Formats: sequence, C-alpha cells, structure tokens
Amino acid sequence: MDKKFQRNVLLLSLVSFLNDMSSEMILPILPMFIVSLGGSSLWVGLIGGLRESIGSILKVFSGYFSDKTGKRKPFVFSGYSISSVFKLLLSFSKNSFQVLVFSSFERLGKGLRTAPRDAILAESLPKERGKAFGVHRAFDTLGAIFGSVLVLFLLWLFVLEFQTIIFLSALIGFCSLIPLWLVKEKRTKFKTRTRIKTLPKPLKKFLLVSGIFSLGNFSYMFFLLKSQEFFPLVWMPVVLYVVYNVFYSSLSIPFGKLSDRISRKYIIGLGYLLFSLTCFGFVFANSFSFFLLLFSLYGIVYAMIDGTQRALVSDLSKFHGTGLGAFHTVTGLLALPASLIAGFLYQVNSSLTFVYGGILGLLAGLFLFRLSTN
Repeated sequence: MDKKFQRNVLLLSLVSFLNDMSSEMILPILPMFIVSLGGSSLWVGLIGGLRESIGSILKVFSGYFSDKTGKRKPFVFSGYSISSVFKLLLSFSKNSFQVLVFSSFERLGKGLRTAPRDAILAESLPKERGKAFGVHRAFDTLGAIFGSVLVLFLLWLFVLEFQTIIFLSALIGFCSLIPLWLVKEKRTKFKTRTRIKTLPKPLKKFLLVSGIFSLGNFSYMFFLLKSQEFFPLVWMPVVLYVVYNVFYSSLSIPFGKLSDRISRKYIIGLGYLLFSLTCFGFVFANSFSFFLLLFSLYGIVYAMIDGTQRALVSDLSKFHGTGLGAFHTVTGLLALPASLIAGFLYQVNSSLTFVYGGILGLLAGLFLFRLSTN
C-alpha cells in the first residue's frame, strides 16, 4: 500500500484528535449547561437524542454520493467546517431551545463527514481495517481525554463560565481543518451502480441487530446525570468522564488489532453484553469507587464496539461509503427515541433508564452471537 494512503490514517486521526478535543470540551458540561438554563431531564434526552439523529439521514446520502462521484474529501471538509461554525454559535446560547438548535445543527457536520471519512480509512488500509479504525478511534478518544481534562482545569482553576469554554472549543475546532488539507484520497468511481436498497443481506442482518443495540444505547449524558446525583460538585462528573475516555482511547487499538485476527462479530457481541452489565451496575451504584469502575467499563465497551462495528460494515459491503452511511444512519436515527425514552424513564425513576438499556444491550448481544454474517 502506498505510503501516502497509510499517512491518511494518521492525518485523519490528527483531524479527529483536534475536533474531538474541541467537542469533548463541550460534552461533559453540556447536561449541566442545559440544566443551568432551566432544562429538565426531558430536555437533556431530547437534545442528546437529536444531536445523534439530526445528521443521521445525511450519513447514508453523503456516503452514497461519495461512492458515486469518487470524491470523499469535499464531504469531509464541509462536515468539519459546519461543526465548528455551530459550536461557535452554541457559545452564545441563552436558553435550552437555542442549545437544542445549535447543538443539533452542529451534528449536521458529523452526518456529512462521517461515512466518507470512514470510507477513506477503509480504503487506506484494506488489509488492516480493524487496525486503521482502532488507530483513528484511539486518536479521537485521546482528543476527548485532552478536551475533558482541559475543561476540568478551566472549571476548577479558572472558574470559567460554560459559554466561554464552548467558545474556546470552537476555536480548536477550526484548527482541526488544517491537517485535512494534506489527506490524499483515491479518486475511484464504481463501474457497478451502487444502490442503498441492494445492500448485501449479511449487512442488513447486522444493521438490524445494531439497531436493537442503538435503541438502548441512550446518550452518555444520563450516565453523567446519574453520577451527579451523588456528587453535586460540577467537576466530579468530568473526572469520571475522563476515566471513561482513558479506557476508551487506550484499548481501541488493541481491540481493533484483535478484530483483524478473530471474528469481529464476537468482539462486538461481547461489547454489547458488557454494555448491558454496565447499565445494570448503574442501578446499584452508590459510591465514587463504584462509579469509577462503571465508567471504566463504559469506556471498554466503546473500545470494543465503535471501530470494530465500522470495520465489520466495511467487510460486508464493497461500496464502503454507502454501507457505512447506512450503518451510521440506522444507529443515529434510533438515538433519538433511545434518549427520549431514557429521559422519560429518568423522570419516573432514574434506575429505570439503566434497566431499559441493560435489557436491550443483552438482547442485541444474544442476537448477534446467533447471527450469520456469511
């Protein structure tokens, strides 16, 4: 493989490092920001769900058109640019509705860039896709660690307001565009016409199972809200969020490499089951050490499933943009009902939210082990 395409993995990883550093300065404080503006847990659920769902419909189309045109980089660049602009606007929010609008539109950028970017990664290291996605996810999550540690210091030492922190994060987001200029993509048009409705049957089966998991995979914000019930200091949930990202980042590459050697299906299935166990653990969590353990497990879950799911989808479809776009669209669209259900249950009893997630995670894991991807 040409070294310039191997370099793509590192360049895109650097882009994601900077962008995720920017995003993760916002994410750990977002639920508290919403509450500070008068929002309830239903607002948290609505905003958390829309953030994942609003751009999801774009993922399948941006992936499809990047396959059709053979050009992926323009979609990726536009996506990162849009996200940075709306992060900047988010910093000027004065009420929950404005947070809803700006944070949702910020995710339109993610919807535009995700499938074409993942297709570049899949095509850059076709024989080591698990490794490629693992490296990318490790850098992405390393940026999350830096961002969440930075926001911890900005809150604790400098006592900055939420809006100021979000403004600074937007500036870092614009910096993520710089290394993207150096990415060299393959300009390949498929001779065979790609159609969304003719996705391979094994891929459709996996989309069904991953959809079940996604319906129970509600927003991370509920995990932070649960910890805040026991630790009201604003920086304590951020500490737990850092722990989550440390495990997520440090284990993404090992699990990615492992998935190149053994069945990706079993790694993902075990990740689903571990998510279920983690959710049930949150029902009984009542001490800082218990929360530390659970946020560590939460990080391990994503290290196991995030990059590995994308690698499996790439294996199951030769039209990488379309296949990855379909996967991200299905999982993203289901994030809205997942978080709305979680928000409603949280208002009734916070433990019900995690019982709900635990049951669907268990079902998805069991179904995946029985699934044939041949």
